[in-house]
Amino acid sequence: MSTLVIVESPTKAKTIRNYLPRGYRVEASMGHVRDLPRSASEIPPEVKGEKWAQLGVNPDDNFAPLYIIPSDKKKVVKTLKDALKDADELVLATDEDREGESISWHLLQVLNPKVPTKRMVFHEITQEAIQSALENCRTIDDQLVHAQETRRILDRLVGYTLSPLLWKKIAGGLSAGRVQSVAVKVVVNREQQRRAFRKGSYWDLKASLLKDKSAFEAKLYSLAGTRLANGSDFDESTGQIIAGREVVLLDEAQARDLQARLLEGVWTVSNLEERPNTRKPSPPFTTSTLQQEANRKLRLSARDTMRVAQNLYEQGYITYMRTDSVHLSQQAIEAARSCVETKYGKEYLSPKPRQYATKSKGAQEAHEAIRPAGSTFRTPAETGLSGRELSLYDLIWKRTVASQMAEARQTNITASIEVEDAIFRATGKRIDFPGFFRAYVEGSDDPDAAIEGQEVLLPNLNTGDALGCTDLEAIGHETQPPARYTEATLVKVLESEGIGRPSTYATVIGTIIDRGYVRLVNNSLIPTFTAFAVTALLEQNFPDLVDVHFTARMEQTLDDISTGGVDWLPYLKEFYSGDKGLETQVHTRETQIDPTAARTVVLDDLEAKVRIGRYGPYIEIGDGEESVRASIPADVPPADLDEEQIERIIKQKVEGPDKVGLHPDTGEPIFLRIGPYGPYVQLGEATDDNPKPKRASLPKGMKAEDITLESAVGLLRLPRLLGEHPETGKPIKASQGRFGPYVIHDQGKDGKDYRSIKGDDDVLTISLERALELLAQPKTGRGRGKATPLKELGNHPDDGELIAVFNGPYGHYVKHGKVNASVPEGVELESITVEQALEWIAAKAKTKGGKAKKGSTAKSGTSKSGTTKSGTTKKSTKTGTTARTTKTAAASKASGTKRTTKATTTKATTTKTSTTKKSTTRKSTSAKDDAADSSD
Repeated sequence: MSTLVIVESPTKAKTIRNYLPRGYRVEASMGHVRDLPRSASEIPPEVKGEKWAQLGVNPDDNFAPLYIIPSDKKKVVKTLKDALKDADELVLATDEDREGESISWHLLQVLNPKVPTKRMVFHEITQEAIQSALENCRTIDDQLVHAQETRRILDRLVGYTLSPLLWKKIAGGLSAGRVQSVAVKVVVNREQQRRAFRKGSYWDLKASLLKDKSAFEAKLYSLAGTRLANGSDFDESTGQIIAGREVVLLDEAQARDLQARLLEGVWTVSNLEERPNTRKPSPPFTTSTLQQEANRKLRLSARDTMRVAQNLYEQGYITYMRTDSVHLSQQAIEAARSCVETKYGKEYLSPKPRQYATKSKGAQEAHEAIRPAGSTFRTPAETGLSGRELSLYDLIWKRTVASQMAEARQTNITASIEVEDAIFRATGKRIDFPGFFRAYVEGSDDPDAAIEGQEVLLPNLNTGDALGCTDLEAIGHETQPPARYTEATLVKVLESEGIGRPSTYATVIGTIIDRGYVRLVNNSLIPTFTAFAVTALLEQNFPDLVDVHFTARMEQTLDDISTGGVDWLPYLKEFYSGDKGLETQVHTRETQIDPTAARTVVLDDLEAKVRIGRYGPYIEIGDGEESVRASIPADVPPADLDEEQIERIIKQKVEGPDKVGLHPDTGEPIFLRIGPYGPYVQLGEATDDNPKPKRASLPKGMKAEDITLESAVGLLRLPRLLGEHPETGKPIKASQGRFGPYVIHDQGKDGKDYRSIKGDDDVLTISLERALELLAQPKTGRGRGKATPLKELGNHPDDGELIAVFNGPYGHYVKHGKVNASVPEGVELESITVEQALEWIAAKAKTKGGKAKKGSTAKSGTSKSGTTKSGTTKKSTKTGTTARTTKTAAASKASGTKRTTKATTTKATTTKTSTTKKSTTRKSTSAKDDAADSSD
């Protein structure tokens, strides 16, 4: 008997094949094999004339979807059909969530099997899980299919109904989405808060104190019995103290007077308070918490996090990565507790196994948290993974293991110090027992270092102790606007408000960036002026569609459909059709929306008008023939556009570009211009003979007003030859590109080696020696460039291959062939010998079950049998059509029930600091954690 098993991807097929008995053939569907038409060319000829054809859904036929097989999936379908001809049984083994269930249902419709068909589900790819799944196959879950299809139809109705309206009223190429538009509004609202923000200023004092030669610091807390003002006491919209707050507000003069008066006073400990507390470990990861922590710790986008997690799941390293559940199976709990006892000792185990409850009402159907796969957790070092896969696995491993560890016990200490009528406070923290901190500290890559960093030790103080004051600083502060969202904080807000579902957050954030509604700059999400215009149009005309609570209720209804609590058809009719439906709303409002008003971004504090044009946002001053228009540079955030910037932009438009000077080589004028992508210098005028004169963008951090003739000439001369590489004799140059300045070693046939120029290094002044230092460092970022060894130890005695020391994300390691072995903690780079390296390499190879030799691999896993046959893209003019196709007998068997319609109806402020130390002033900045955190 032969069985055909279908999964989504070739990687998953390759892994699962290792765990199936003889007679099983595994093929990949490459995701969905059917979808709604993406363009007019995909609409079948027989329905092209229908008014609903562009929508891809027929509202007049109970919202019947028009499914087609995309041209790039036709070869995949043929491969699957050919494979099915030789099979006695079909097993659909797609993912266990709504999307996976939908893929299986569509496969059933397309393949129309004549053999028995089963649905196989699992949430990890291990021998035990696959064997259990084979023994417990089920039928297709129609409720899950309904839920996914309803979401897909709803998304199409919203997007394809509203987007054409945006094209007519604002600009072409714009899009609206059920969750996408709400996510954009959340980001826009934060930018509006930043624009409305008014800074406040206040001063305080910081004392450097001494007790028995032990130094510590204390800050002024109160004066004459009244608390000193801090950043949280200010109204963000006025920059003044919030009405009713009883606080002392010091200005600079008062702070300096107080500084002089207290410096010579008698400093005495007036009170000591110790408050013991405990901290419990966080639950294991869900999809959203993994995205948030990976963004904070690893600087991975939500999209990249999901790509890497998918790879780990499909290779059998972690459980399914799309889940809202924090539950751990008994097997996982035992595996985690075994890791704790082995690595940290029994005292670090929680007294009894911890089980976490899922709080999300609409939790995805995947029933377990994200954790290492299997009944025994491989340590990160045992996986043979590298790069992002290793980093993410390490994060998941630590979080899962920490969830079964003992609480951390700590004591917070507050010492009050009196001097005249002032009270200063010194705060400390003592870690009494680190508990789960040993494995995992949120926001930190190094738990041990984080534990040390959390401890703030004070000297042994007693009430009445006299202290010495060695220094007293007067410090000025300015409150800061609310922080912009990062991907992590936006995911947190979307989840807490019930907007979208975690499985879609990565797609939604990626979409709003790709569509130009949001720019990602230094991990901050900055909305564009186009986002302001689109949000304003939707708020004014379709408020429900961008209302957070309305969207959350919609999500809950869609979840209820997946459990059978709500019928999908009445809900779609209520949402789209009828007097209050979306279709009617759009038809009614379209004629009432003035395109000029829709393209205008209202910024109340500016006289100039900001409008959205065909080529981006621009400023308009004046009316009629007297009006002046000028593009707004793309790097100007809406919250930061002010009268001064507008004046500079308009001045250059009216008077022409600023002339920096004449080029010393050619005598041509050099101009400073401001374009859509920021300021740049240009050599000469654009003429018929020279339509594209040489231009160079100003490097990040260089302001237009700071440009000199020397720096302009230097930028125009890029790329700059620094010299030759001492080993290859090939040229090394400094230049800049779309991602900023860099140095490049052109190695001819061996390719080009790049390194970014960052920090204090300058593309105009960097030397050959410094460039060589940068090129000697391992590559970082997205690329997997060949790393340069820190130290070459010698050749392996067996095969003569080089053994060298490299630097990785978790410290130094030695490498021989494909075997990497970590250098033990505390071993200095210069002291490492080839003999030590041979021992570490042999030990590492032994953990892999193999011998350290040429060509050995450090990556663990079972050897594969068979090959994976995957479909390739092939264009075709054929289109297939089906609209709610009828199930065959085999399909009905697999589904278990026919699809029917039920007659049920739906039911804190940060501060910027400047310091006066005695008679001097300095500036410093402290950052505030943003309380708010990030769709279809």
